[in-house]
Amino acid sequence: MVSFIDRRIMRARARHVGSRLGLTNLTIAASGLLALSIGLAFAVLLWAIDDANSSTSARRDSRTAIVEAGTMEQLVVDLETGQRGFVITRREEFLQPWQSAREEFPAEARRFIETATSPDQRRTAERITQGVDSLINDYSIPLVEQVRRGDPAASTLAATAEGKRRVDALRARFGKYTADERAKLGAREDTAAVNTQRAVIAAGGGLAASTALVAAFTVLQHRAVVRPVREAAAAAGRLAEGDLGVRINPSKVAEIGALGVSFNTMAASLQDSRMRIMESVDAVHRRTARDLHDGAQQRLVSLLIALRLAREAISDAESAATDLLDHSMADAQTAIDELRELASGIYPSVLTLKGLAAAVKDLADRCPIPAVVDSKCDRRLPSAVESNAYFIVAEAVTNAVKHAQASRIDISLELGEILQIRVVDDGIGGVGDAPSGSGLTGLADRLAAFDGTLAIKSPSGGGTSILVQIPMPA
Repeated sequence: MVSFIDRRIMRARARHVGSRLGLTNLTIAASGLLALSIGLAFAVLLWAIDDANSSTSARRDSRTAIVEAGTMEQLVVDLETGQRGFVITRREEFLQPWQSAREEFPAEARRFIETATSPDQRRTAERITQGVDSLINDYSIPLVEQVRRGDPAASTLAATAEGKRRVDALRARFGKYTADERAKLGAREDTAAVNTQRAVIAAGGGLAASTALVAAFTVLQHRAVVRPVREAAAAAGRLAEGDLGVRINPSKVAEIGALGVSFNTMAASLQDSRMRIMESVDAVHRRTARDLHDGAQQRLVSLLIALRLAREAISDAESAATDLLDHSMADAQTAIDELRELASGIYPSVLTLKGLAAAVKDLADRCPIPAVVDSKCDRRLPSAVESNAYFIVAEAVTNAVKHAQASRIDISLELGEILQIRVVDDGIGGVGDAPSGSGLTGLADRLAAFDGTLAIKSPSGGGTSILVQIPMPA
């Protein structure tokens, strides 16, 4: 049975036999479909982008809260480690981390509470802070004073068990606080992933519809639409090859201009994704270094202390036993030093505690060839920027030591609207001719996540100069 619409179409064809649909009407129809498809796609894009921006801000706050919680927990660990070492050995030098933790506590507690992302988390942070304050003032300081007075009660099982109970309770609270924050972060990342997928689908649909309709248009339409689309495709190819700094120039055509804005926003989102991945790797490095410090290294320290106490308790006349204990203490100290070097290579503690300038100076002090540091970086930077800047310097120094045959390295740090890092050696140069394994090929990838730039000058026989520039957030 023929439908009503089909009958009307047949009657219209009968009335206009031999006539054709005019180009203007076809253009209007095609333009209408194009405008409709692009309008819908861009509406979804703009909504997804706005929501993604909100999610990004919320995720950034959660990451900051997690980092501050980790810092506060490390403070508790340092406090307990120093106190335990002093109680066991009664030597004042073991109180160094304990004293540092006490001095840093007020400022760190304030930051910890201020970075809480919700009223419930803030209340939890306040309770944790009160617990740490009680640990310091109600337990740790009195215990240290008892030890100093020589009170035998300070070394009893009850005193030790009380400290362990308090620390275990605090670490359980830290674990719950971090778990809750990570759960929020995971939910926000899932939401962002869904919105990004919607944005990509919308952009793909709009681009496909535009390409299909524009293919039949005039030279003017070719110049106005096809050429900008080709430029966008070239930019997408560069983006696919890893150039996250690529951007599309603004267009006078409204639709293409909006596409350029969306593409640029997407590229910026990818850049942010790479930064988040690097921050996640950075967090794993910090956690690994912390686990080495809190686990194996602390056990070895306890073993070394026990060996020293045993050595002091044995008479020098028992040469076989004393020689064995001396050898064992030397082995334990060597193991501690190797673990400390391993942890420093994964994520140096001086970078967490004192920042980029101090970490670079420490790196220069440990360099096997003379290395001079000129630092004009007098404030702390975001942790991801600090860690990646440090490892860029470390990679450049390693390359100079291993491949450049250098006798001197000059390192300069200068902080303004951008962080500028320069590493210059007097080696053989020729980095541009070096194989990819020379160690410099990964620096550009680190910098791309921060909109940074890398410039290398390395004439053969003329040394190597590496200039890194990283924009600082306003």
